[in-house]
Amino acid sequence: MDFNFKKSYLIIAAVIFVILIFFGSSMFVTLKPGERGVLFRPFGSGLDREHTYIPGFHIIAPWNDLYVYDVKEQQREETMDVLDKNGLSLNVDVSVRFNPIYDKIGYLHEIFGIRYVDQIIIPEVRSSVRQVAGRYTAEEIYSTKRSEVEAAIINETKEVLRQNNIDMRALLIRSINLPDQIRVAIENKLKQEQESLAYQFRLTKETAEAERKRIEAEGISRFNDIINKSLTDQILKQRGIEATLELAKSPNAKVVVVGSGKEGLPLILGNN
Repeated sequence: MDFNFKKSYLIIAAVIFVILIFFGSSMFVTLKPGERGVLFRPFGSGLDREHTYIPGFHIIAPWNDLYVYDVKEQQREETMDVLDKNGLSLNVDVSVRFNPIYDKIGYLHEIFGIRYVDQIIIPEVRSSVRQVAGRYTAEEIYSTKRSEVEAAIINETKEVLRQNNIDMRALLIRSINLPDQIRVAIENKLKQEQESLAYQFRLTKETAEAERKRIEAEGISRFNDIINKSLTDQILKQRGIEATLELAKSPNAKVVVVGSGKEGLPLILGNN
């Protein structure tokens, strides 16, 4: 009986060993930092959308599947041809940074699967760029409203990706290329507009300076009129006497004859 017990024990151990050999790689899973997992139970409840496996060591039944997702921030660069409002073809180069929303991996996997970048990221970026570009002219996209165009692309792309469980961190328009003839025409137009603005600025500045001088001259003229009207003969005589008295206080030798000057003003006679 002991022999049979030992034999049964050895058989069970052998079976366990075989299971570990054949299924160990799928049973024992270690998720690294920056990874998340979503479990699929083919003989049970199916895809577990609500529970997300975090980094660490996990034991999974060999008949179940754990899909591992890289949730670190990723970047993709895309070059595409788009049409502006007038049907002119432009070449746009964009880059987008994103990562899956950590606790929504199950929902992302259910709709798009592991290849979600090709299934949702790239198509939506291309679609948003084309839709926004179609609302502006080449000149606006290339120069005058470039920031507005970029903001519209970012907002529209970010919203649609969030609805599909993707967190878009940034989207940049790296370059916009136009046919040489169109590009040169736009640049020349912008140059002429800048020159016109500079001329208008100088003209406005000079006009303002001329107005300032006119106002200043009018002020001086009014001041002189007021002074002239206020200078009577009696005031002039009084100012003359005051000035003579101040001069008389000087240490230099002199003789002051009061009433000998013109119209009775004091007269100063020096020794020189």
